[in-house]
Amino acid sequence: MFSNPFILWRFLMPQWAIFSLAFPSSKCISFNTDSVVKSLEGAFITVVWGSARGFVIIVVLLSCSSLQQVLLIMAEVVEVIDAKVEEEEEKEKELHVWNNDYAGTPYIPIYVMLPLNTISLENEVVDPEGLIEDLEALKSAGVDGVMVDCWWGIVEGKHPRHYQWSGYHHLFSIVRNAKLKLQVVMSFHQCGGNVGDDVNILLPEWVLKIADHNADIFFTNSSGAHNPECLSWGIDKVPVLQERTALQVYYEYMLSFRQQMEGFFADGTITEIEVGLGPCGELRYPSYAQTQGWIFPGIGEFQCYDKYMMEKLRKAAEVQRHPEWGMGPSNAGSYNSRPQETEFFKDGGDYCSPYGKFFLSWYSQTLIEHGDSVLKMANLALKDVKISAKVPGIHWWYRTESHAAEATAGFFTADTRCGYKSIARMLATHNTTFNFTCAEMRTADQPKEALCDPEALVMQALNAAWDSGISAACENALSCYGQEDYNQILKNAKPLRGGGATGHHLDAFTYLRLSPDLMEEHNFEVFVHFVSCLHGELEDSELSSPHLHVEGD
Repeated sequence: MFSNPFILWRFLMPQWAIFSLAFPSSKCISFNTDSVVKSLEGAFITVVWGSARGFVIIVVLLSCSSLQQVLLIMAEVVEVIDAKVEEEEEKEKELHVWNNDYAGTPYIPIYVMLPLNTISLENEVVDPEGLIEDLEALKSAGVDGVMVDCWWGIVEGKHPRHYQWSGYHHLFSIVRNAKLKLQVVMSFHQCGGNVGDDVNILLPEWVLKIADHNADIFFTNSSGAHNPECLSWGIDKVPVLQERTALQVYYEYMLSFRQQMEGFFADGTITEIEVGLGPCGELRYPSYAQTQGWIFPGIGEFQCYDKYMMEKLRKAAEVQRHPEWGMGPSNAGSYNSRPQETEFFKDGGDYCSPYGKFFLSWYSQTLIEHGDSVLKMANLALKDVKISAKVPGIHWWYRTESHAAEATAGFFTADTRCGYKSIARMLATHNTTFNFTCAEMRTADQPKEALCDPEALVMQALNAAWDSGISAACENALSCYGQEDYNQILKNAKPLRGGGATGHHLDAFTYLRLSPDLMEEHNFEVFVHFVSCLHGELEDSELSSPHLHVEGD
């Protein structure tokens, strides 16, 4: 391809040579000259590049002992460049086909999660100049908006009913000026201690002071360990938070948000509120918390042993005229057990006994009642805005009869049951979008011994939402930057290229998350094409390569 580059000029003197090479190319390429340097003993090489009028200009400064070595080095450089250009052009052809493969499919908006620490503990925007630059890049990529957590521990952190929204007002103004939309999360949980958490934001100080005297406001496992990640469902209607119930606390927080941010609702900047319903903002029990020693793919532990939840369980058992059922399972293992290691979750185990079915039904129904109650408060406080709720993608042990990891998190999906249908029906009563995670995961990539099936799980959950007549959205569970991951997301976003006979497709997709890795030039280039595929856009012109730097030694 470039075996005969133009040598624009050359200056040679003892021990040194400077070359400038011009290759006829419309692309600015990136390559690393390490392979050249390592193959030549004693050679020192630096490569600088530029582009002008369809040429890639390479300037080479090298230390050498003879003209023969100069020519050898230049041949090696040309070979490296030649191979790199071919590689880049092949990638661009693949991306071109990828774009057009989804041309004409439904437009799915994409939002990008902002970093967890976008607002500091001092309630200020962290690095607003850098954020503005990143938002401009996202806007240029075609991104529709961003998602941000409104942390309860920051806004109402010092005193009850003392709400500090100043940092978020500044942030929302920055987003509005960038002409992007906002998904806002009412984050009533702690940040820190879960996968991907890179910052620690605790629950409000006044809540933690209450817990000093009454730790049962938090979820508790069978060993009596309390988890301060979020409040127990057991106090949803019990006034233990300075004479307020948890539901009252959530309602007043959301009402204050609506009142203080009215301008951003009125001008359409805020398009959606995701209501936090549990740990990580998800509708689930904190059954697999890393802070409690959980390691993937452990089944997790039931979280119903605080005194408020135990009282609810005892009353439910009495209604069934089985007071002996008013306790949690004693044989369900520990955080890192496997299903077959426990008497409760093994095939044919106690989970399918009359007691097991009662307990799992009560445990999951209590979760659903919590979601129902909080979403009722959300609709009252927020008024006339799209609301969503996040449901986790617990894909490990999915291909077992007991679905143990899902069960400890609150999803009764054992045998032929579908725990996601009852959740979807509850969300439908509040016209709430069903937001599911792990959309990027492929079953073949998961460890076989954990009997995972994220692909089947995602479709089961999405179909539960669609069958209930509500919209569905998705997120990726882990960071992803490659075309294979994006292909899996698109497969879930647009089943059979837009839904086939059913016509179902996602209402929106939220990408986790804005980071330096995403903004790396090659990763961002692939991301731009992914955005185009989600939007169903036809690429009818030649792709332009981003300006990539050349890495010299």
